[in-house]
Amino acid sequence: MTDKPDVEHVDCADCCASPGGDNTRIVMMKKSGRITETWHTPDCPAAAILQIQVEESNRRAEEREAWARGVFPAAHERLKQAAAALPADGAAQPFVDALVELAQAQADATGFVVLHEWAEILERHFPPDLPNPDHTTE
Repeated sequence: MTDKPDVEHVDCADCCASPGGDNTRIVMMKKSGRITETWHTPDCPAAAILQIQVEESNRRAEEREAWARGVFPAAHERLKQAAAALPADGAAQPFVDALVELAQAQADATGFVVLHEWAEILERHFPPDLPNPDHTTE
């Protein structure tokens, strides 16, 4: 059995709607993790404004995603070419290798690179300091 989260009821200042009828319930999770619900009448201006803002935000997100999908392959290729042109024995090599591998992981991902993949890549290129077996403390 799961616990239901606490939901705070917030009255709409424009329509003061209550549950029931043709009223619409809008539930939001705030950045703090707090969940709120607000009821609106079908003609509530606050609900209309919220709907417009949500649709606009979604449109902008879709435009940014389309732009990034168009730009990323060429930018990724430039990164690989720049990395290949660097001397292989430079102090920056682990950083370059990690960045190239992270960018490749992102190119292969359908969404975003999850934390455990980042950790695996960074562990490979920046392993923890291990004790030196040749160094004894006698």
